[in-house]
Amino acid sequence: MNAPQATAQLQPLLLEQRSGDGVVTLTLNRPAQFNSLSEEMLAALQSAFDRIGADTAARAIVVAAAGKAFCAGHDLKQMKANPRQDYYEQLFADCARLMLTIQRVPQPVIARVHGIATAAGCQLVATCDLAVAAEGARFGVNGIDVGLFCSSPSVALARNVGRKQAFEMLVTGEFIDAAAARARGLVNRVVPADQLDAEVKRLTDAIVAKPAVAIGMGKGLFYRQLEMGVDAAYQLAGQTMACNMIDEVAQEGVAAFMEKRKPHWPGSR
Repeated sequence: MNAPQATAQLQPLLLEQRSGDGVVTLTLNRPAQFNSLSEEMLAALQSAFDRIGADTAARAIVVAAAGKAFCAGHDLKQMKANPRQDYYEQLFADCARLMLTIQRVPQPVIARVHGIATAAGCQLVATCDLAVAAEGARFGVNGIDVGLFCSSPSVALARNVGRKQAFEMLVTGEFIDAAAARARGLVNRVVPADQLDAEVKRLTDAIVAKPAVAIGMGKGLFYRQLEMGVDAAYQLAGQTMACNMIDEVAQEGVAAFMEKRKPHWPGSR
């Protein structure tokens, strides 16, 4: 093993950085493998989201990546080395658990995307609550190119973009650029690569300026109601708004609005 390889193996798979305002950045750190989602990477991400999701001081989570790519999907070399159905079922179950956790943590999760986001990497972008992409980013669910329909990625993709657009990507394996990803609803914002961090910060600044309790309630409601019929969705939304309204945060916010002053959020630092 040469020195660069040895050094790479000593590096953690996932880097974590926290800003003073409670924004936690998780950076996928397998640049030589285009940050593919190996078993170990999935486990590292799961552990991080479980821990940060329970941390009331964390206000937003940014998923970033080191190197030239955001994420190239699952680790095909690892998958090829374990040609067993039980292994694959467990791998995809672990992936699904992570994606569901990302949606269930109370903090908004933002994908910071550069380079390529393919297959499960594109799924990760679609699963995050928000996404900011560099102009040169490209997105695809191209497992079909190797004879593997991207079934798991299709779940998140079809819940973000139109059905026919999602299906076309899935059956052709063709990539779309950042502008098309924004037009189709896969990402929120597209900026030049040198402005990517600044744009992510603009988004997180807007989030942390709002009360965490309202955002946490709202995120939970947002995803639950999407899977319901309209009647049930309105019932849940009404219950959530009632709980939100009696909270001291909303009481202070409404009072401040009526008194034409800036709110002083309870518990804010």
